[in-house]
Amino acid sequence: MTIPEEHEQPGAGEARQDSAADEAREEAAATERLDRAVRAAEAALIEFEIAVETFRIEVENFSRLHEQRLGPLYARLEELEAEIAEAVAARTKDPEDERRAREARAMVAPMPQVSELFQGWLDGDGFSPEAAAMLTEQSVQPPTKVRPGEEARKLYRELVRRAHPDLVADPTERDRRGAFLVRVNQAYGRGDADELRALTAEWDNGVGPTPEPAGYGRREELYARLEWLANRKELLADAAAALEDSAIGAMLRMAPEDPDSLLEEVAAELRQKVTAKEAELAAVLADG
Repeated sequence: MTIPEEHEQPGAGEARQDSAADEAREEAAATERLDRAVRAAEAALIEFEIAVETFRIEVENFSRLHEQRLGPLYARLEELEAEIAEAVAARTKDPEDERRAREARAMVAPMPQVSELFQGWLDGDGFSPEAAAMLTEQSVQPPTKVRPGEEARKLYRELVRRAHPDLVADPTERDRRGAFLVRVNQAYGRGDADELRALTAEWDNGVGPTPEPAGYGRREELYARLEWLANRKELLADAAAALEDSAIGAMLRMAPEDPDSLLEEVAAELRQKVTAKEAELAAVLADG
């Protein structure tokens, strides 16, 4: 008895090949869509990080200029308050007045802060900006404005977009870009457009051009990248909220268009108070 041979239907092999090819194309298309989504998320995260870092620098500059420009006026007011209280106590000899005079004098000489103990080289968060600048051979130059000028802002944003560590996967290159952006942030904090232009030239001439985003293999890697980007955005959102909720951040929101003018307004108010307290002290001494 002869067993008949099984024959494949005509075109069946080609159909399977076509089906496999279709699946491969669908897989490639899905991976490409996911890759585009990752790149879009990376670009959005970098923009968000630029906004948060820009605001952080403005908060830091405002805080330092607030202390620099208004600190002497606040100190003068405290001294006048103490002198008035002491003059009143000397005249009345009242124990309650004397207690108030001691408390007012104590406010003039608070306990030394960390920055005072280390002659300004170290504050509660580590090295002061001036100290860090000296240790990294950067120019020691305090900010002159809360918000750097438009040219500095433009140069800063472009440099961060081009040199951001998240654009590469290699750990060594990420570290190099991170160190470069530290210098970029320092220059921007000082509003130093000249230094930012020099850093742009340095990047163009050797630090490294922005490479093409690394090719991804499996879609699982892309999903993991998206998850990392989402987690980082949450951390940045928390940092932004903390900045906005801070006392200095709240003051900045009072004058979002021109924060430097707010310092001048507060200074003018303080000078008026100083004048009034000086007149009050003179009156108390005259009565004595």
